[in-house]
Formats: sequence, structure tokens, C-alpha cells
Amino acid sequence: MTILQTRRRFLASAASAAALGGLSTLLPALIPGAVRPAWAAAPLRLAVERRVLEVMGKPASVFGIRQPDGTSGLFLDPGQRFLVDLANRAGEDAVIHWHGMTPPYAQDGVADANRPLIRDGASQGYDFEPRPGTHWMHSHHGFQEQRLMAAPLIVRTVEDRREDAQEVTVLLHDFTFKDPAEVLAGLTGGTMDHGDMNHGGGHGGGHGGAMPMMNHSMDMKGMGDMKGMGGMTMAAMDLNDVEYDAYLANDRTFDDPEVVRVERGGRVRLRLINGATSTAFHIELGALDGTVVAADGNPVQPVTGRRFGMVMGQRLDILVRLPDEGGAFPVLAQREGERQRTGIILATPGATVNKVAGLADGAAGPVDLSLERRLTALASLAPRPTDAAFTIRLTGGMAPYVWTIDDRPFGEHRPLTVLKGQRVTVTMVNESPMAHPMHLHGQHFQVAALNGTALAGAVRDTVLVPMNGSATIAFDADNPGRWPLHCHNLLHMATGMMTELVCEQTI
Repeated sequence: MTILQTRRRFLASAASAAALGGLSTLLPALIPGAVRPAWAAAPLRLAVERRVLEVMGKPASVFGIRQPDGTSGLFLDPGQRFLVDLANRAGEDAVIHWHGMTPPYAQDGVADANRPLIRDGASQGYDFEPRPGTHWMHSHHGFQEQRLMAAPLIVRTVEDRREDAQEVTVLLHDFTFKDPAEVLAGLTGGTMDHGDMNHGGGHGGGHGGAMPMMNHSMDMKGMGDMKGMGGMTMAAMDLNDVEYDAYLANDRTFDDPEVVRVERGGRVRLRLINGATSTAFHIELGALDGTVVAADGNPVQPVTGRRFGMVMGQRLDILVRLPDEGGAFPVLAQREGERQRTGIILATPGATVNKVAGLADGAAGPVDLSLERRLTALASLAPRPTDAAFTIRLTGGMAPYVWTIDDRPFGEHRPLTVLKGQRVTVTMVNESPMAHPMHLHGQHFQVAALNGTALAGAVRDTVLVPMNGSATIAFDADNPGRWPLHCHNLLHMATGMMTELVCEQTI
């Protein structure tokens, strides 16, 4: 019965997709993935639920995405299909985006005119081939992501199973006790209608204190050094929009951190996910040497170090080896531009675990492109001519608090239209006074240039475009659909920094 209901729901979604202008040929491609024979494996069950989380000694009503046994998110084995029934028990409509996956259009987990929300009390089925690596799932509706409607999505490979390393997954968040809609209203001056920001990928809806940081990081004494939008000048970039109440690693602060027991002399694969709404982090390994082996779930040539930057939406897989003598080793995530930090502690048997301060001795600088420039994909795009090249401008600013692409908010945007099979490049030029982590749905891309310098960079789905900088991405359009391209700072996306890549099925 569950499979039949899932099929009907999914066929309805596919039929809606068939009505999409210029994409009517999607329907034949979507139906086979939705119809499961009776002998097929039973789907995994996930539920979007409410839960109470204690943060700094205070209870908070938040969301979770959990399996029946309470496990947060999904951990799939090699060769296991993404065969999932998702039940919405959140008390409100919701939709979950499978960040890092490249499913058929109707299963991406973004609600728009062709793909409805999952109503409270209803369920939705999903069935597609998952993409290996460290990924995550999160709401793409309202401000539910800010209210922790997010969880890991790990797809292991055969190589992962053979690797002699303990897996440790860490999901980072920024947290507010305040209703996120009120936080945004404080930034916009209450000029936005927060009741309906779903528009194909936007966010709206709230929870209950974070305070807006209007120009918090700016030093106004040296105005004229840097050019912002509309001729406005400012001395330094604005790093953070909001002062949050707490920063979480696997739902915990350093008041009560997660302590992971590890072996002396053993290896650990850290699967790090920046699920924060509006915060970039510096990952600090302290006394441990780390080797980045994957970015956004895709293998890269090994890069070693003890400090690595991560912006919102990005993931890093880092291998570390514990010393033979053992001990306790904090894995820190410090907010860019600030002293606040969170993290976990790796501890060998019998090690003394000392308290770690939630404030670092000094403020961290901005997350920049220093790591990005060092990353090289293990499997690069094959050389071929570019068929479709686009340049878009990241625009907008703090006053008024509106973030746009080519000076157009989402809804007035100009989609980037390509044909399936084309080699596509998109150059994003940041003319705004903040950096932006830009995320593309439906396709993974290779970072092809940073600030105009060509490279064979990492294969990713989210890339940082710094203020006064640019990033060029390249990919072969192989997944028909209307795919959001947006800033993964939720507040920036909610006020308009989003467009679409429309990949049309060739005839």
C-alpha cells in the first residue's frame, strides 16, 4: 500500500513537471524511477519532526529529520539506492532538499509551481541513484533550515569501506532562540512579506535572541578604500549579518560538547558539513595534521594542513591520525570575523578531557579562497569546447537589505537556459559588499577559474565568490530541469539572490 501511494504521489509530481514550459520531455525520464515493482526493496523511512533541544541550559523547539530509531539523517552503504519515504510530522508544510544529490527534477526537494510542498501529515516517496560522498539534507521552505530542519546524508563507497579509518560526521549550525522571520525583519526594516518566500527555493516561516548586525564588521573610518554597490564605499567587507545565540556541532555547544572515543594511533575520517544558515567557519585541528581528501563529496588530490575554511553548504572530508600516546583533541569550528566557536572532541581511552572555551583568544579573519586554490579534482572534466557561456553579477547590499543577481531579485530573474549535453560555463562576478557561497542544484561543477585565474579545481556544488572577486564554474549539463542557482546564505536568498539554470531536454 505504501508503494502504491508513493507512486501515485510521485506520478502527480511528474505530471506537473510535464506541464513546465520547455521541459515537457521530462515526463518519460521521471516515471520509471517512481514505479517500483512489488519485489523491490522496502523504502527507508524518514520523518520530519519537532523536538526539544537544550541550548546553553535553555529548551528550544526545533525540527529534526530522523529515522524510526532516532538516527538523524541517512547513511547509505555502497550500491544502496536512495529509496526513501519521507513523512511530514512537523506540524506545518515542508519540503526537504537532498543537498549534493543530482536526482531527477521532480525529486530535488524544492517546491515551486510544478512541485508542491509536502503537506503536514502527508508523505512523499523518492527513488533515485545517490551520489557518493558527504552530503546533507535540509528544508528548502521558509526559515525551517534555521530551525535545524537539517541532517547528514552520507553515501559510502567501496573504497570508504576498505579504508582503515573511523568515520566521524559533524554537522555545524548557527542557532537563534528568536523567530528567524523577526531576525530578517530587523535587517530589512520589516519591508518583506515573510509569509510566502517559497518561490522555487526561497524560505519563509519561523521559530522563536539573535540580533541583526547591520554593518557590524565595518570600520567606517577609512571609507573609500573599497567600492560597494551603487557607488557606496566602505573600508572593509561585512562578514556577518546576524549575531547568533549559539553555534552548534551535532546540536551541542562547548558547554556540553560531543566527545567521540577514538583509538590511539588510529585514523579518523572527519565528514564535516557546514549547515549554518549565515555563518562561515574556520576548521581548526589544533595539534593534529589533517588531509583534505574530498570537497562537497567529490575526491580531490590530498591537501594537508591544520586550518581549513568552509562556507555555508560546503562539505570537507579530512583524514587525521591520532598520536600513539593518545589524548584529547578538539576539532574546532570558529566563526569568521569573530571569536565564537564550536566543535567536538576526539578522545582516546583514558584521556583527560578538559573544558574548551566557547570563545577563542582572538577573532578569526574572513574565509577566503586559499584552500580553494589548492584543491584539484581527482577526476576533471574532459577537455571540450564550451557550448554555452554566461556571466552573472552578484549585486545588492545591506542598506536596503536586498540581495540580487544582475540587480534582479528572484521572480524578476533571467534564467540561464541550456540544452542537455552542452558544456556550460558560468562566471559569477561579485559586485556586492559581502562574499557569497553560490550553490547550484541538479549538477555538480568543476571550479574552472578564481578571480580570473584558470585552474582545474575541485568538483563541487557550492563555491565561495568573495567580495570584489569572481569564480567560474564548468559542467556538462546532463540533468534536465529548472535548477536553482542561489546564495546559500539563507537571508540573502530570501531577499532575492537566486536565479535558475534551465536545462532543456534535447529532442
